[in-house]
Amino acid sequence: MKAIRCKKFGPPSSLVLEDVTNLKPKAKEVLVEVKACGLNFPDTLIIQGLYQFKPELPFTPGSDVAGIVKEVGEGVSHLKVGQEVFGFVAHGGLAEEVLVPANACFPKPPQMDFPIAASFLMAYGTSYHALKDRGNLVEGETLLVLGASGGVGLAAVELSKLMGATVIAAASTDDKLALCKEYGADKTINYTTQDLKATIKELTDGKGVDVIYDPVGGTYSEAAFRGIARNGRYLVVGFAAGDIPKIPLNLPLLKEAAIVGVFWGAFAMKDAKANMQNTMALMKWHAEGKLKPHIHAVYDLKDTATALEEMTQRKVKGKLIVKI
Repeated sequence: MKAIRCKKFGPPSSLVLEDVTNLKPKAKEVLVEVKACGLNFPDTLIIQGLYQFKPELPFTPGSDVAGIVKEVGEGVSHLKVGQEVFGFVAHGGLAEEVLVPANACFPKPPQMDFPIAASFLMAYGTSYHALKDRGNLVEGETLLVLGASGGVGLAAVELSKLMGATVIAAASTDDKLALCKEYGADKTINYTTQDLKATIKELTDGKGVDVIYDPVGGTYSEAAFRGIARNGRYLVVGFAAGDIPKIPLNLPLLKEAAIVGVFWGAFAMKDAKANMQNTMALMKWHAEGKLKPHIHAVYDLKDTATALEEMTQRKVKGKLIVKI
């Protein structure tokens, strides 16, 4: 089978497309013929060796997959050969086949096409876990989303509106913020032209925001935290800016605010039952037309490096999909 391979840590241009050995499922694994793979910003970090974990070289990147079951391993009873599914893996998705853990592989709803299914699980799973389980966001609170036009950011905007929050979307360009408003953002901040802390205070009448959703990190994190309300929750989702920020610990002390880590991948693996409940809720909202992933562009497998380069240059709004 053909697969995108990372043989050395480096930029997207260092990836190669080559033939590799076909896969065979072990117990509690599902072999999926991949039809689409969604790209996520961590993919750009993983191939550079900059993510929280480093796969053993060589490896195939890609986590968000949708396709058709080719074979099931021992102990898998909820899926059968020929069934359309979607799921997630630590890596391996940018290939014609992938092995998916049975507890991370779900029947694909008929109303979802493969590109939508491949853009759904990681973005919405991460954001719903962050807002519901880690941030305890409740109706009537105000949420600030940094990097709001990206895959997880846009999902957070959409979900928080369904949860009854007032949403402030922050992004780097006006056209990105226009998309956020289409997805339900009540107010916006362009943090390349506006002072982030001052604008947060202005938009909240001095109170600050109850919850901050931060998949960006870098220089914006401390400024955002200085705009948090008393008893606020700051959700550490990722570091798309590349730099891991250092927050002065007197800030959470003075605001009696919490800094809360969000690692959806670990949650999904270690608490599969709770993740399944979240996934069922998300699929119900999608079926009702309340969640609509925004696909920025679709690429062929051979053009994966071009797609990832576009993502590293911060040009993407919503999700990028690789079709296979």
